[in-house]
Amino acid sequence: MKLLGNILVAATVFITGTIVGHTANADPGRFMDMKSPVRAPIGHKQFCRDNRSACPNERYQPVVVKLDEARWKQLIAINAEVNRRVRPMTDDDLFGKVEHWSYPVNGYGDCEEYVLEKQRVLIKAGWPKSALLITVAKDIDNAGHAVLTVRTDHGDMILDNQVEAVLPWYSTPYRYIKRQSASSPVRWTGISDTRVTTVSSVSR
Repeated sequence: MKLLGNILVAATVFITGTIVGHTANADPGRFMDMKSPVRAPIGHKQFCRDNRSACPNERYQPVVVKLDEARWKQLIAINAEVNRRVRPMTDDDLFGKVEHWSYPVNGYGDCEEYVLEKQRVLIKAGWPKSALLITVAKDIDNAGHAVLTVRTDHGDMILDNQVEAVLPWYSTPYRYIKRQSASSPVRWTGISDTRVTTVSSVSR
C-alpha cells in the first residue's frame, strides 16, 4: 500500500479502523516478547518524583491502536516535529548531571527528553497512554538509549530521535532491555530480545 511508502521499512501493512481494546500477543515476531517485572530506570523514578501528574499510580486496561491512514500520518508527523523542535544536548551540559529525565528544557534534551515529549504530545492528541511506552535499549555502541514504543495492531512501532522513520521494533539497530508496563505508567517489564541482528557490539 503506497500510504507507507519508504517510511515503514520491512513491513507490509494494510491500515484500517480505529482504537480498539485488546492485547497484542498473537504474533511474537511483530511484538516484543515481554517477560517478568523489572525495576524502573533510576531516571524514570526521578522524573516521576518531579512530574507526579505524568506518573499516576494507577492501572489501566492495555490497548493497542488500530491504525488508519490519518493516525499513521499523525504518528509520523509528531515524531518528525519533535525531532526538529528539540535540539540535542547531553544531561551533563543541560542539567550538570550524568543522568536526568525531564521534558525538553528551552528546546534542548537528550533521548529521554525526546521520548517524554513525544509521549506527552501524542497523549494530548488523543492516543491512549497504555499504547505509548518509554523503552530502554542498547545502541550499536552498547550505550543506553531511550525510544518510544507505540503498540499498534501491526506490531510495536518505534519513535526515535536518531532515526527519522517510524519503524517496526525489529527493524531498528537496537537491543531492547525493558519498557513501561502497558497496564501502569510506574511499572516496568523486561524484554526478551533474542533476535540475531547486525548489532554485534551490543551484549544481551
